[in-house]
Amino acid sequence: MSRSSIAGATLARGALLNGLAFLTSNLRAIFTFLVARLLGGAVLGTFGVAWAVADLASKFGSLGLDYSVMAFVARREALGDRAGSRRILRTALIVATVASLGVAVVGGSLAMTSDRWLSVRPDLARATALMCLAVPGIVLYRVSNGLSRGMKVMHHDIYSRGLTESLGTVAALLLAIGLGAGALAPIVAAIAGTLASGLVAVGLARSVYADGAPDRVSTPAGGSRPADADLIRSSLPIAAYDLLNIGVMRVDVIMLGLYAGRAPGVTLETVGVYAACVEVAGGLRKLSQPFTPILTPVLAEQLASGQRPAAEASYGLVARWMLAILLPAIVTLAVSGGVILRLFGPGFDEGAPWLAIAGAACALNAFVGLGETILMIERPAWNLLNTSIALAAAVAINATLIPRYGALGAAIGMLVPYILQGVLRGFQLTRLLHWRWPWRALRRPWILTLATLPVAIAGRALISGPGGELAAGLLFIVAYLGAWWVVGLEPDDQAVLARLRGRAA
Repeated sequence: MSRSSIAGATLARGALLNGLAFLTSNLRAIFTFLVARLLGGAVLGTFGVAWAVADLASKFGSLGLDYSVMAFVARREALGDRAGSRRILRTALIVATVASLGVAVVGGSLAMTSDRWLSVRPDLARATALMCLAVPGIVLYRVSNGLSRGMKVMHHDIYSRGLTESLGTVAALLLAIGLGAGALAPIVAAIAGTLASGLVAVGLARSVYADGAPDRVSTPAGGSRPADADLIRSSLPIAAYDLLNIGVMRVDVIMLGLYAGRAPGVTLETVGVYAACVEVAGGLRKLSQPFTPILTPVLAEQLASGQRPAAEASYGLVARWMLAILLPAIVTLAVSGGVILRLFGPGFDEGAPWLAIAGAACALNAFVGLGETILMIERPAWNLLNTSIALAAAVAINATLIPRYGALGAAIGMLVPYILQGVLRGFQLTRLLHWRWPWRALRRPWILTLATLPVAIAGRALISGPGGELAAGLLFIVAYLGAWWVVGLEPDDQAVLARLRGRAA
């Protein structure tokens, strides 16, 4: 069995497990659907802006610990220092709890007065201030999940976020509506769901650290007791990059909400429709979640041992798998976006053009995120530079286009920064790091998508109305899958599949 097929099988197994967590996390879409159907677009718009602000604020609360603890714990475990791992657990949870509570208080106070110093609508300011109470739950979930992953436990995310948060938020929403919470019901439900998710994640992480080797009093040979200051110091640069990255992801919704009632055609109902578009398109952005957690250690090991061709082959495998999903998804959103948005309620189908652009943006973000993995291993400072440029571009483009084109401007303001990030990463990888781009590995998804694209176009042209949108999407998917059936998998993919089947047997 070739070395590339072994690495490919490792990537595939890891992606399948992470993919299960990804699918359960998408149960959150049920919550968005219920808010739109039961409370309307204006309430969904208010919630979308408030949630974007709270998500951004949570990065100040996590302080980058959700990523740094993975490396710190892994090093302690490699040395057999379970006491050191438990010390990291205690330090990270204490710091995250104190910081997140501080962010919730300060953020809520600033949001409550934003109607005066930013001219924000009073109802939006009130909802955002209340949403800041969700920050501690968000932070505890992220840091605790990082602690679990540091122990090589990947499935906790399924229980804490995928099931507890998604289903708990839905149950809390229905209860809040029944108790008469009205427009604030989604905010109350989000606070309850994130807090439940955070507590479950803490419990799961602590259960892992309670098992196994006993605490050691002495310091293992070749290691040192992990200092609290070292953990925080290592986390702060990660926090800065992560804050900028989430800013690029959320700035369009936040700025569109700020222009509600102040720009032609931009109302809270418009923001609600756009938030539904972002929720649907965001599924493509999340597609990187099954692949990145397993691709990172595989690439790190291959690059550390000088296996650059093997690393390029591993990258090509994952890139091809992602393209094979992303490309048909973009086409489906473009031709069937209206009928998908109608599920959220009357009037939401007006966002079909925004959904097509947002889908392309999120798919591009997921794909170029693979390049971010390589830079994180070899040149992490470049990721900070790229994201800083992208955030500045996003703010400038949204500030220019939203007053003129409304939600369409926000969608373009999402797409252009991701294109810019892709160009920067492509240049850095190929010109500065001399990474060989796997063009040949990516040909088949492109060829099969373009070959079956006329089916989607013909479906829209020959059948009018929502039926035409639905028929075009379904016909395209059938044609695309049929094309793969006829052409077959790449030889590398066949080898990976054979190895997986052998392991299963």
